[in-house]
Amino acid sequence: MIARGLGRSYGDPAQNAGGLVVDMTALNRIHRIDQQDAVVEVDAGVSLDQLMRAVLPQGLWVPVLPGTRQVTVGGAIANDIHGKNHHSAGSFGNHVLSMDLLMASGEIRTLTPDGPDAQLFWATVGGIGLTGVIVRARMRLKRTESAYFLADYDRTRDLDETMELLTDGSDEAYEYSAAVPDTISTGSGLGRATFSRGSLARLEDLPPKLRRDPLRLDAPQLATLPDVFPNGMVNRLTSRVAGEVAHRMFPKHARGKIANISQFLHPLDVLGEWNRAYGRTGGFLQYQFSVPYGAEQQMADLVRTIAHSGHRSFLNVFKRMGEASRAPLSWPHPGYMLSLDFPIKNGLDTFCRRLDDMVLAAGGRLYFAKDSRTTPEMIRQMYPRLDEWRQIRDSADPDGIFASDLSRRLGITAD
Repeated sequence: MIARGLGRSYGDPAQNAGGLVVDMTALNRIHRIDQQDAVVEVDAGVSLDQLMRAVLPQGLWVPVLPGTRQVTVGGAIANDIHGKNHHSAGSFGNHVLSMDLLMASGEIRTLTPDGPDAQLFWATVGGIGLTGVIVRARMRLKRTESAYFLADYDRTRDLDETMELLTDGSDEAYEYSAAVPDTISTGSGLGRATFSRGSLARLEDLPPKLRRDPLRLDAPQLATLPDVFPNGMVNRLTSRVAGEVAHRMFPKHARGKIANISQFLHPLDVLGEWNRAYGRTGGFLQYQFSVPYGAEQQMADLVRTIAHSGHRSFLNVFKRMGEASRAPLSWPHPGYMLSLDFPIKNGLDTFCRRLDDMVLAAGGRLYFAKDSRTTPEMIRQMYPRLDEWRQIRDSADPDGIFASDLSRRLGITAD
């Protein structure tokens, strides 16, 4: 069996052909919000959107938010998710104070990061649901004076400028930092990017109108994309045009701009079912990887390879990552990450295998939450602590009760 949250993993970690998939979304109570200590206790099926709407009126903020709020707390722990503030806040598991885990034996065990079951705690963080079912969690929140960001924006001309801004350490001045690189242009604009960097705004940063209700979550869903788009709508022409328009409309240099959470962190949450733009049966594959510090040239080579491949990705994110967590299977580690959404087309799997080899040669790794196609051999080399994790997992679940399509495909659990 395997637990499933809101299904925002783009791969197969919460799929289980021939087995049981447990929908956790009905387990969605917020049990306690301690405003004084900035601590919250919630069921694992609580979404980050639900949690944000509950804690923001009390001046509290979820410390790690990924690219969407439509993720459960249990899923966030199981994938040790990260956000645009990884360089300053680390990954989600770093902020979990305790969790209740339903074991294969039927026992519910409370785990803490430094308690007697610390090994199992960290094996569960990033453990993609294979140590048990997370049913409840207690986590530390961040205090905030507003629900808005004070943001700076920059636009680079080419890959050299992008890599310079990514690596010069200037993002240390911001809580949040990420770029959208152009991986479609192949001329002088190859690798150009738009950078969004900022921190949570203080009350004094806001204009008078926003000061009246500074903790309001200004995050409406404006529309739902209808299921009418044919395959191939996201192609070379449409991606190039959209990319050119987006790049030219972005400020070349702008400082001290106020942005709401949708504008700064979650633009895709504004449009429900946005993935339908890729066609009824076409779809896309998200390829997300990271390489360590010192592999800047290899990262630049990867961007060039992607731009010249004929596989066009319009929705990209590029950022510098911070320190790794203590979890053996946690994906984020010090270095640089790039995520790309490739429309499905002939030759994509062959091309991704080429990228796999380049990522591995650079000392990088792929992200379990976004993977649906790589091999056991690759994962063994990319995750050197895999055997350590397996020993902890086998001790917690000797009969292999918890398994998924991903775990079988990658040989993490037995068939």
